[in-house]
Amino acid sequence: MSQESRSDYSEGDLRKTGMALKHERTWDYELDRIVEAVEERGAEKVGLQFPEGLKRRAPHVADDLRELLPEGTRVLISGQPCYGACDLDTYMMRRTDVFVHFGHSPMKESDKIIYVPLFSNVEVEPIMQESLAELSDPEEDPHVGLVTTAQHMNKFEEMKAWLGDRGYEVHTRRGDDRLTHEGQVLGCNYASADIDADQVLYVGGGKFHPLGLAMEHPEKTVVIADPVNNVVTVADTEKFLKQRYGAVHRAMDAETWGVVFCTKIGQGRWEVANDIVENNENAYLLTMDEVTPDRLTQFGFDAYVNTGCPRITTDDGPQFKQPMLTPGEYQIAVGEEPLDSLSFDTFHGTW
Repeated sequence: MSQESRSDYSEGDLRKTGMALKHERTWDYELDRIVEAVEERGAEKVGLQFPEGLKRRAPHVADDLRELLPEGTRVLISGQPCYGACDLDTYMMRRTDVFVHFGHSPMKESDKIIYVPLFSNVEVEPIMQESLAELSDPEEDPHVGLVTTAQHMNKFEEMKAWLGDRGYEVHTRRGDDRLTHEGQVLGCNYASADIDADQVLYVGGGKFHPLGLAMEHPEKTVVIADPVNNVVTVADTEKFLKQRYGAVHRAMDAETWGVVFCTKIGQGRWEVANDIVENNENAYLLTMDEVTPDRLTQFGFDAYVNTGCPRITTDDGPQFKQPMLTPGEYQIAVGEEPLDSLSFDTFHGTW
């Protein structure tokens, strides 16, 4: 993602929303668990993969591990981009004995992979207290859904109990197989919000997840309680919808289409990509691991369809010179679906 100032972003651009930290974070890297796994398996090579925001910590974690691991054990650091548990460095995984993925909960179990979720130490009760101003009075409507991200799952039972003590009937569920925990949401999956409540409290940082949730469940009010930035807001999809409608309209005149199939292990929708190409003689299948504006510009298509991670379209969409659409938006642009059917692109199932 580019480093423009916030003022350069177009309306509806979801990059870098709510990412400035107001509370210091400390993480538990679970080094003892990693060392134990290495010793149990007699591992000689250990691979470490960090999400983008924690790559600066990688050398320090590697140094700490080297001091704890048996002499001669090699520690390798993945330099590949990483935006989720679906985004594993498979090249490194095949060439190491133990592969450690930091920052996300498991999406698919494997004996070789150790997932270290990196739970946040930020207290959630103060911001939940502030969120009461946006939630209904429990005497009028006690039903509230509760969701959060992997970083705050260590506080989830505490959140449920806190709301229950204040008279709310808390609705939670575990979504599909892509989700590890009850009440967990991903940037591409909000199945945990399929609950019987007209309001949902999202406790977590950033705006992307709750905006996606609000798009996926437009009938619900989504209250955002951000304990990292210490702010409470209500998800407003208007700017996001304007940006997406604009992209669809610009693509309606497209004569040639590039259909992007992402080869990252947990992001490929092969059948979706092939279905588009088979039914449009002016559509061409493109395979790539990292989808960037520069890579696509070289092809010169009039518009593109992203069948990989939805965040490629929504986070980086405004950076692409040609319209970049989701599969659902593509159907609208070519006249297969009406304009009012526009919805948020989500991902279900694992690889």
